Amino acid sequence: MTLQCTIDQLRRLKLTGMLSGLEHQLSQTAYLELAFEQRLGHLLDAETSHRDSQRLHRLLKSAKLKLQAEPEAIDYRPGRGLDRAVMADLLTCQWIERRQNLLVTGHTGTGKTWLACAMAVQAARRGLSVGYRRVGRLLEDMELAHGDGSLARLRHQLSKLQLLILDDFGLAPLTARGRSDLLELLDDRVGCGATIMAGQLPVKDWHGFINDPALADAILDRLIHSSVKLTLKGESMRKLKGKDDPAEAG
Repeated sequence: MTLQCTIDQLRRLKLTGMLSGLEHQLSQTAYLELAFEQRLGHLLDAETSHRDSQRLHRLLKSAKLKLQAEPEAIDYRPGRGLDRAVMADLLTCQWIERRQNLLVTGHTGTGKTWLACAMAVQAARRGLSVGYRRVGRLLEDMELAHGDGSLARLRHQLSKLQLLILDDFGLAPLTARGRSDLLELLDDRVGCGATIMAGQLPVKDWHGFINDPALADAILDRLIHSSVKLTLKGESMRKLKGKDDPAEAG
């Protein structure tokens, strides 16, 4: 088989990574000194890397994260309430594989959404499916879904995610149907996926916010059982970034 035939076959088989790797080898004379097994190994590595990159792109595109936060950029400055050992454990994503929940609370600007999205990026790097929804907007969508018959499909999509971020919990009062929909959503995810719940209210105030003792007990039982809690503290990260870099202020 000629070199061109090999290239055509790689393109036809959609082995894009190997094709790019082969083109790279042909442009670098240093590869001529390597044994066949070594050159083949480099091609397989190139294909694996390409597929991993494509998978990550698909997962992040589907997740629709509010922020593309890099886990390596997590700010551990004193006073934020972030324990490096706890964060190192969370970044292994084993809690997601164990289908635990992560509850992130703190005042406005302390970086709750950013941190939740960084966790989602880390999970996507591990090949886990992730999704981001603001609680208020999600409950509005579920309200509409009751009317057009799409609720079952929406709930099924959310239940399949290995990690679901529910952001801005506690910003707007819950309606009676909203409480029920939230309970059903969380119940669907018990034993199926991990959930990050982020909001300004301290966890101790969630029961009162839900404003229905029976449903609050049920919702919190599904959220808090076997969960990890992070309480972010300190000044607004937006203000701090503005001080560190005047170009980012405002």
